[in-house]
Amino acid sequence: MYRRSLLALAAAPALARAQGFPDRPVTLVVPYAPGGSADVLARVLAPPMSEFLGHPVVVELRPGAGGNIGAAHVANGVRADGHAMLLGSISLATAPALQAISFDPLRDLVAVAALGAVPSLMVVSPDSPFRSLGDVLAAARARPGEVTFGSSGPGTGSHLAGVLLAAQADVEMTHVPYRGSGAVYPDLIAQRIGFLLDGMGSSAGQVTAGAVRAIGITAPERSAQFPDVPTLAESGLPGFEFLIWLGFFVRAGTPEPARQRLEAAVLHALSLPGVQEKLRQSSTMPLPPTGAEFGRWFAADVERWQGLVRQGKLARLE
Repeated sequence: MYRRSLLALAAAPALARAQGFPDRPVTLVVPYAPGGSADVLARVLAPPMSEFLGHPVVVELRPGAGGNIGAAHVANGVRADGHAMLLGSISLATAPALQAISFDPLRDLVAVAALGAVPSLMVVSPDSPFRSLGDVLAAARARPGEVTFGSSGPGTGSHLAGVLLAAQADVEMTHVPYRGSGAVYPDLIAQRIGFLLDGMGSSAGQVTAGAVRAIGITAPERSAQFPDVPTLAESGLPGFEFLIWLGFFVRAGTPEPARQRLEAAVLHALSLPGVQEKLRQSSTMPLPPTGAEFGRWFAADVERWQGLVRQGKLARLE
């Protein structure tokens, strides 16, 4: 059903085609290091997008500052003509709340289309007494501040997921940051920390290998890969959702026909069975795909993180 919807959207009239867009290669800026999920997925989508547009889509890596360097380049440093796109992530929503940046994502960028999102698994040591989210929350309420959760560093997805969980459950838990997700697992397994909320791209393999035990997932629905793992929403936190998302943006002021043409190219690529299989393998789930739908979803995500800062439940990093 999702693929049929994408095919219909991609086949919609492409106004910009008649106006000769694009007339040269399109640069797809990935603001993260080589080999990461954003880089890998960008290179999966670039060839079918190139074929659709009739010009190459060239992946350009501009890593640094948690994605803000590449994002600022597209927001402030390129012509607003559609020949440069950004593959942005959740950091676009969290950065304005957490730190000073040189651009305003809602003012300076316009959504083209969503790529998808990866949920996180709530994992514990195989020997942990925590068998469910309810166990974790009961312990946190009985002993405020004593339940700990690890992360791969301040401001990372695993940190933000833990903060969001504590805020929505109205409990006090202690954040223990590490340098990268690989450093967290030994302490998690040894029960030196209580739990970890880690993206399925890295946590699923640990669960499958039996190194850790999954007690919840941050998606709105259960995962086909782990059908026995309940969502956190059904485990005592109604409406809870945390997704590490990816989506395409252009600089504000880009002509709407050009944005529509890029949107159609993305939706065409996402409709292909081979691309959908790659997304499935990377645990990527669909989001509202069109620029209009994704733009509204993105704006709500920005507001969610800014609201947590205003409420004093999330501290700025500076």
